Amino acid sequence: MEPLFNPPLHRQRHQFVVDFVKRNKPPKVLDLGCSECSLMKRLKFHREVHLLVGLDIDGTKVKKKMRALAPVSTDYLQPSYDQLCVELYEGSVTERDARLRGFDLVTSIELIEHLTLADVERFSEVVFGYMTPAAVIVSTPNCEYNPLLPGLRGFRHSDHKFEWSRAEFKSWALKACSEFGYEVEFTGVGQPASGYQESVGFCSQIGVFRRLERGDDSNTLGGDDAEDVFSYKLLYSINYPSLCDNNILRRVLGSEVLYWAEKLKSRWMEKKSGEVNASCAPIETEEEGEEKHTVSQCESGASEDQEEEDEGVRWTRFQRRQDSCTSLRCVSVPLDVLWSCCPRVSTLSGSLGNLRRLLMDDPDVELSQDGDAVLVNCHEQDLEEEEAQDELEDSGYEPASRHHSAAAEQEEDWEASV
Repeated sequence: MEPLFNPPLHRQRHQFVVDFVKRNKPPKVLDLGCSECSLMKRLKFHREVHLLVGLDIDGTKVKKKMRALAPVSTDYLQPSYDQLCVELYEGSVTERDARLRGFDLVTSIELIEHLTLADVERFSEVVFGYMTPAAVIVSTPNCEYNPLLPGLRGFRHSDHKFEWSRAEFKSWALKACSEFGYEVEFTGVGQPASGYQESVGFCSQIGVFRRLERGDDSNTLGGDDAEDVFSYKLLYSINYPSLCDNNILRRVLGSEVLYWAEKLKSRWMEKKSGEVNASCAPIETEEEGEEKHTVSQCESGASEDQEEEDEGVRWTRFQRRQDSCTSLRCVSVPLDVLWSCCPRVSTLSGSLGNLRRLLMDDPDVELSQDGDAVLVNCHEQDLEEEEAQDELEDSGYEPASRHHSAAAEQEEDWEASV
């Protein structure tokens, strides 16, 4: 049946849910009958979802695919402020569990036709009356479409207990709305051939339920005084790394600070040794998906004179820190220089005071005694080059390149005078 549709029908059903999530941005989403977690694997990339939960009666099937919901390496290397917790449970949709109450969206994709009619009634009570989600998406086969499916005899799946017509689905949906305080909109996926839409409808019919705002909970089956029930077995739970976690924030911020402190140290040592001129080109950064920009341009639209002045002030502060640094084997990088030069450091920390506080407990970052600078160790090669430069200056000899330049100038003068 699936090749009759492009994209395949199951992908159209999942895309319907994804589009709903994009439009409505529900923070908490529950997928009933999650099976192999195919829909959840798509929803985990939508970070407006903070809690993503799946429930299925077949725990063995869930366990085979649940690891696909785990964070990937880039989630750890480049965490964001978005939060996501994924949980998977084994249990029946006809049983109550307090952990699944109050979700923003509950999905039931091609599930209810696998229940007996008696269980469908309990399904309505549990989902609409006990869980009381803000929105529910229910899809089920439309039996009126079946004659258009080649080779089909009976139901579309051997485990289906029934397949409803549009009128039967509408009757059940409107009854649930009346009993539990919801409204419903009917739609579907899987368009029939031209000319058949009115007579047969969609291949998969869909009801989108939204809870009505009421001042009381008279239609709900579990109020605040109801005893909490925990019927489901937790199979899997994972929290995605997030910068909202202080430990992760400190780790990422510490790595960023060490990177930029090393970069600034190298630049200062080059400047000190005369390998770059006094107007030293601003350090370049490259953010993912962005063009290169200079860190000296702290504010867009600043004049070149202002940029040069700010650059000079930063390097003056940098030099003063070195003059006050008692160790010859480290370079002292002021926190305020890091703050002004490194956009990601300022973004992660929020303020200069918060930057200092977060770095104080980082074992990988060494701060000065006053806590106003990061101490970066010099490599042996850096020390040897610096000592060689100092010895050369103390000896009274100028570099050979300077003599060569002076001789060349004198030669030009002789030629001009001839």
